Amino acid sequence: MGAGAVLLELDDAVQVPALAAAIVAAREAGEIATRDVVPAATTVLVSGLSRVDRAVLEDLVAGWEPSEWDAADGPLVEIPVAFDGPDLADVAAGWALTPDQAVALIASTEFTVAFCGFAPGFAYLTGLPAEREVPRRAEPRTAVPARAVALAGPYAGVYPRSSPGGWQIVGTAFGEPLWDVDRTPPALLTPGTRVRFLA
Repeated sequence: MGAGAVLLELDDAVQVPALAAAIVAAREAGEIATRDVVPAATTVLVSGLSRVDRAVLEDLVAGWEPSEWDAADGPLVEIPVAFDGPDLADVAAGWALTPDQAVALIASTEFTVAFCGFAPGFAYLTGLPAEREVPRRAEPRTAVPARAVALAGPYAGVYPRSSPGGWQIVGTAFGEPLWDVDRTPPALLTPGTRVRFLA
């Protein structure tokens, strides 16, 4: 990323969107000039910093108090889903629920895009209770179909295109494409976006 980039490491994923939002707010207020603010699982990458802006960022981070980020104001995207995934029964059994109860739980959860990665348009969604974490498959699939709705660890996600993957597939998404180079921004799901799956 060059000399004008800084990678900030945090203690946990909960702090990441809060710090990223604080940096973006400082940029919008004209307090700091950056090119990109990119949240990941436990890091925030800030690029395009001059020497002066890097000093401003250091002061901002030094005075920042870790807190949970309030995503209530993020835009809401509703994604229709056919809950027909081959792993739905296993996920439900792991939760000691019936498949219908598992679908109801997923559909009643408001997810939030924590960060994006893996493939263009792939968003890591948080929102499931900690006790509902889902183990990855023991043997990853060589091809997960495009639009597969899947769970792994604390995350949910929708595969924007066919690719290998070890997540548990619970359904198939419909509606707008997750990645469209003719759209601004190309990704349908960006950090801070709220997501609901409509059964």
